[in-house]
Amino acid sequence: MPEEQPPRAFSGAADGPAGLTGSTRSTGSSRFTGSTGSTRSRAAGASPLGAGAARRRRRRGLAVVAWAAASLVLLGAGGAGYLYYRLDGNLRRVDIDGALGRDRPADLGNGSMDVLVLGSDSRSGANRAYGHDSGTARSDTAMIVHLDKGHTAAGVVSIPRDTLVPRPSCRRIRGGGTEPATPQAMFNTAYEIGGPVCAVKTVEKLTGIRMDHYVEVDFTGFKRLVDALGGVPVTTTAPIHDVKSHLSLPAGTHQLDGEQALGLVRTRHGVADGSDLGRIELQQAFMGALLDRVSGVGLLDSPAKLFSVADTATKAVTTDTGLGSVRKLMGLADSVRGLDSAHVRMVTLPVRYAASDPNRVQPIEARAAMVWAALKADRPIPAAATEGSIAEKTGGTPLVDSPSPAPTPSKGD
Repeated sequence: MPEEQPPRAFSGAADGPAGLTGSTRSTGSSRFTGSTGSTRSRAAGASPLGAGAARRRRRRGLAVVAWAAASLVLLGAGGAGYLYYRLDGNLRRVDIDGALGRDRPADLGNGSMDVLVLGSDSRSGANRAYGHDSGTARSDTAMIVHLDKGHTAAGVVSIPRDTLVPRPSCRRIRGGGTEPATPQAMFNTAYEIGGPVCAVKTVEKLTGIRMDHYVEVDFTGFKRLVDALGGVPVTTTAPIHDVKSHLSLPAGTHQLDGEQALGLVRTRHGVADGSDLGRIELQQAFMGALLDRVSGVGLLDSPAKLFSVADTATKAVTTDTGLGSVRKLMGLADSVRGLDSAHVRMVTLPVRYAASDPNRVQPIEARAAMVWAALKADRPIPAAATEGSIAEKTGGTPLVDSPSPAPTPSKGD
């Protein structure tokens, strides 16, 4: 079996215990100001995104496949092709196809593409400033991005990290040997035990769908990208305070630096009902603001800044070997730029509280089957697939969005 590259991570969990809050929910509200300047409020149990914010989130959702790839598209447009080889050397690659061999679902063969986008909560190495651990990591952010045959429509399915799923046998990345299969384990333990290979294998076991590609980003790389962009402007209309993620923001418009942005995408205790389901919405909303910044910061007018962003982005990314080049990442990012917002459907895996533990969730089998069937058939995910899911009941308007007025620095907040 080919030797696997050490895993890298994305926006990790807060330092508190992992898990959903169960049936106990706060009654506080959270708010944000959209790009039109209107104010929306969210109470616990409110309906999902408002229409305007939902359209923005769908339009930007595919950007999280590789937010780094957005800068690479701009690099290509800037004609800096001579730097490709240098940037290629920054990328880390994992030979998932070689490691799994034939032990996986067959290729659908219908021209569609499925990409597993993963992050983890490792706090080893350069990430140790965000807490201490033994060097292991668990997946914190997981999304399956399905692109249809012509890349004219897409479905994005977020998987809560505390979902109880069947985990197949996996080769351990530490200590050697094989971890036996188990009928029920938290989804994020797959990455902890077997790295990207086990994460992909677990997703394929859950969905019955072959993952064509894999993309992962780490804590430090995320921070450095935000700083290379000069910060990311967001507006919050309610305070966010979370000692676990070292974040304290008053209501208002802020130009978040890398440290603050990392705290924002890690927070869950300081927003809404304190669950991982709320954090999923928060992360997706911030990614929209990040991509707005990438597209609006004027990189093409500054070759030095353009290269700085592209260099930072490629150093943060780990991909499968099939996607492991700048040209391939550019091709993927460029292929989704023309997607219309009406043709992108973003959902969270339909789940209910687990009977065995109210701090865990489990898929609603019949509803989840509808999601996977739609992806296999290369059709849109039907609205009925998420009916009855607690992710729909606890979700709501994102807490952050790109502001329309010029932001003020948040350094003295």
